[in-house]
Amino acid sequence: MPATIARVVVMLRLATFNVNGIRAAQRRGFSPWIQQCVPDVVALQEVRCPLEALPVEAFAGFHVHYTPGNLAGRNGVAVLTRIPPAAVRGWGGSIWSFDPTGHAQPLAPAMPGAPTALARELRPFVDEGRYLEIDLADHALTVACLYLPKGDSPLNPQTRTGEPLTAERIAAVQRRYDRKMSFLAGFARQLSRSRRAALAAGRQFVVVGDFNIAHTPHDVKNWRAARTASGFLPEERAWLDAQLNPRTLVDVIRRLHPDQDGPYSWWSWMGQAFARDTGWRIDYQLASPALARTASTGFVDRQPEAPERISDHAPVVVDYDY
Repeated sequence: MPATIARVVVMLRLATFNVNGIRAAQRRGFSPWIQQCVPDVVALQEVRCPLEALPVEAFAGFHVHYTPGNLAGRNGVAVLTRIPPAAVRGWGGSIWSFDPTGHAQPLAPAMPGAPTALARELRPFVDEGRYLEIDLADHALTVACLYLPKGDSPLNPQTRTGEPLTAERIAAVQRRYDRKMSFLAGFARQLSRSRRAALAAGRQFVVVGDFNIAHTPHDVKNWRAARTASGFLPEERAWLDAQLNPRTLVDVIRRLHPDQDGPYSWWSWMGQAFARDTGWRIDYQLASPALARTASTGFVDRQPEAPERISDHAPVVVDYDY
């Protein structure tokens, strides 16, 4: 009788969460959320906190790697792991490591050769705290965390109610639009390089975070009205189309929920958007195909009621079974 060979399945729970300011998120319930969700790895965007004010008590039990950027009160991404990672890479800005006791130390700031090795269009973003990638020590996996610029829409240059639409306002909108388009052009190449480097090293690859782009009409509640809005412009959606391919990167949540509207991950603080689920799906986990095939469960961890919201985003959580 042949011997039975047991297959060992190890689950990895990966969460990505735009916290819209970690100090505010902590006041609203970040610690209880992370204790209830029990993720193995957490990628955070818009941490928006100077090092000396970082609420390290929010990260109990985790090793934290954080690139705050140099724009006060803006941006900043972090990756939290239960086990110290094998490697940490950024684009050239400062990276700080915190152990579970809160002890901090600076790390070497960049990927080999960065920032000169970066795509040219990304070099203006080096010090903005928008990207961090780590190699996990306990899985053959590279996790990249991204906060993509929000941009603006020349098709819809809105002002506050009653304010005139001035030439200066129109020019500012165009600059924000151009800046996002430049980032997208460079990031497409950089994303391909990082993915290929991971696979060449025998690792799977996943990029997670706030992309500030909704891909299809399934990803915006009122998609017809959104067609001239930043985040749903045809050229933005075409860019995301180009990144997704069954042989390169797979939208894991959409793979698990192919015909569902949403699940949305962002809702305006205004009005009844959250209560009516009038949202956008702009937070993603894009995984290499072999990794995507192991995803058994994926969901948006949406709070039940508006007063319980931690952020204007909700965490996107995926369980990967190796």
